[in-house]
Amino acid sequence: MTGKSALIAGSTGLIGNGLLHLLLDGEEYERVVAIVRRPLEVQHPKLVEKIVDFDRLEENREIFAVDDVYCCLGTTIKKAKTKEAMWKIDVDYPVTIAKLAISGGARQFLIVSSMNANPDSRLFYPKMKGRLEKEIKEVPFDSTSIFRPSLLLGERKESRFGEQAAAAIFTRLPFKGPMEKYRAIEGKTVASAMYRVAQQHNTGLAIYPSEQIQRIGE
Repeated sequence: MTGKSALIAGSTGLIGNGLLHLLLDGEEYERVVAIVRRPLEVQHPKLVEKIVDFDRLEENREIFAVDDVYCCLGTTIKKAKTKEAMWKIDVDYPVTIAKLAISGGARQFLIVSSMNANPDSRLFYPKMKGRLEKEIKEVPFDSTSIFRPSLLLGERKESRFGEQAAAAIFTRLPFKGPMEKYRAIEGKTVASAMYRVAQQHNTGLAIYPSEQIQRIGE
């Protein structure tokens, strides 16, 4: 054990669930804090489960005193119901977590974004993710890693018909060269890439496109 500690947000999602188990089963961390809305139903001696109100994260400042932070928060308009609620989950919560973590002494921050993130986009989703990246970049961590996966593959707790239909196409097309970044990617591969990058002791800002995530996480 290295004596390091990690915090993960979004541990019930497709990427976050796989990442949580990597953090718990690996030897790099002796303490893993998972901030959640409801119990995880996961038992592990290293796991510190903290049920929080994400609208009142500032009331739990002490739990953000960790070395590394992994943020896999994200939702869909179907679940969030409104764009305002979606923005809160995808942007406001991660930015609040980043600010609390830097105040608590965290060294590095790793976050899942989107391949088309662009703060100037006219489309809501890429604009939202672009704004997320812009605000995260302004938090002065020693190391900030932004992961931009393409269409995610894997078993989810909820059914997403549109993604299932797209996955059926995006797993069959021969993506090569400049088109490689559009190839669908397994959630577990993204989780593996995040975990491996965190152990490289990088400094500064790094943005990982989907094809690079694929190579690192395989």
